[in-house]
Amino acid sequence: MTPEQCTWFAQTFDALVANVSQVLLGKDHAVRLVLTAMLAEGHVLLEDAPGTGKTSLAKAVAATVQGSHHRIQFTPDLLPSDVTGVTIYDQGTRRFEFHPGPVFASVVLADEINRASPKTQSALLEVMEEGNVTVDGVTHPVGRPFMVIATQNPIEQAGTYRLPEAQLDRFLLKTSLGYPDRASSLEILAGARDRTIGLAPKISTESVGTMADLALEVYVDPAVLDYIARLTEATRDDPQTMLGSSVRGGLALVRCAKVWAAASGRAYVVPDDVKVLARPVLSHRLIVEAEADFAGVTGEQILERVLGSVAPPVLRTV
Repeated sequence: MTPEQCTWFAQTFDALVANVSQVLLGKDHAVRLVLTAMLAEGHVLLEDAPGTGKTSLAKAVAATVQGSHHRIQFTPDLLPSDVTGVTIYDQGTRRFEFHPGPVFASVVLADEINRASPKTQSALLEVMEEGNVTVDGVTHPVGRPFMVIATQNPIEQAGTYRLPEAQLDRFLLKTSLGYPDRASSLEILAGARDRTIGLAPKISTESVGTMADLALEVYVDPAVLDYIARLTEATRDDPQTMLGSSVRGGLALVRCAKVWAAASGRAYVVPDDVKVLARPVLSHRLIVEAEADFAGVTGEQILERVLGSVAPPVLRTV
């Protein structure tokens, strides 16, 4: 990336964050994470209580990049075809026609994904990984940009199921919004309207693709790559983890770190980028050992310990 491209990327990213933050008040860090996932061409898992602004977030992101937005409410009776679409025979034309499902959008909100059956959840896996939907042997691309923002209720709530480890690993990062602070709550209550109405786009969907391509050119020093490898290995070696971060987790951390660096106006990744992103990118990939889980140990706590024990690099290797 040239210095001019770095400056443009950082300024554009800040403009996107500011635009979405008009809707999601007081949640700048969460907004930056979600936009980082979009530009890294990944997907986001939100674990939150109802009413914290998850739908508003998806609508605001789609409006900001001049894209489309669909919401899928996952329920136990939802079928895979309700997500991907169906092929229907048209008697007038005597041809089969594909009717796309709600997954064909720039931003797809998969609401309460852990209330649906595993078969329906698996309908999302191909499109999340490949960007395509295959129905009756025909492949249909969903376009670019494409991001799934999936929400899950805490596992303690009634009618919820744990997501399979392989499906959790498909999400680039996991975060939560939480309730707004007092000042933001007062501003929301005073407005009493949908803040996404009339939200002006800041860039086009084509520019999102340009930013994603630029982020791939950010330099990552071998010392930083070694740091990421040591972090993921440490999660696997921790005595309280039954399953640590996979190689996919390390790759996800590299992709996010590149976007985070470019958003900071740099053409190179520093260890602090990795530290900031390690928790949202890696914590949901850790499966806690049974006894530790019973004692209340979480993946976030294990990752906090790992970050404290693995020393970051202080010198470049080349």
